[in-house]
Amino acid sequence: MSNENALVDILQKDLIFLNEEYSAIEDVIQHVGQVMKEKNIVKDTYSDAVIDREKILPTGLSLSGQYGIAIPHTDSEHVNESAIALITLKNPINVCSMINPDESISVKIVMLLAIHDPKQQVVILKELMGLFKDVDLLKKIENTKNPAGVFDLLKIK
Repeated sequence: MSNENALVDILQKDLIFLNEEYSAIEDVIQHVGQVMKEKNIVKDTYSDAVIDREKILPTGLSLSGQYGIAIPHTDSEHVNESAIALITLKNPINVCSMINPDESISVKIVMLLAIHDPKQQVVILKELMGLFKDVDLLKKIENTKNPAGVFDLLKIK
C-alpha cells in the first residue's frame, strides 16, 4: 500500500452506500458492519466495539461550520483487513462532536473505518482530514449517484 493515496487503496467500491436511510449512527454501524463481517473484513466483535467507542469518543466533525461528517472506528483487534466504507445519507442524522461531545452535529456522510494496522490508522486519518478540508468535494460525493463515481472523485483527489 502506498502512502500517497492510502484512502483509495482501502476504499472498496462495494462498500460505498449512497442515499441510505438510517435514523441513528448505531444503525449505520450495525448494518454496514454486518456487510463487512460477511466479507470477512471484520470480526464478530467489530460493530459492538465501534458503537461502544462512539459512546465514549464520538467521531462527529463539523467542517467549516457548514457540513457534518462522522468517522466511526475501533481498535485493530476487531479487524481482519483494512477497509473503509463510505455511506451517504438521504436525511441527516445527529451524532456527537469529537471536539465537544455535548454538541450534536448533523451528518450526511459517514466513513466507517476498519483499520488492521494501527500505524496505518494515523496515515488514513491524516488523509481524511485533508479530504475534509474540501467541503465542495464532500458535497459532490453526497450528490453522486453511483459508487464508481464516488470512487473516481476520491481517486483524483
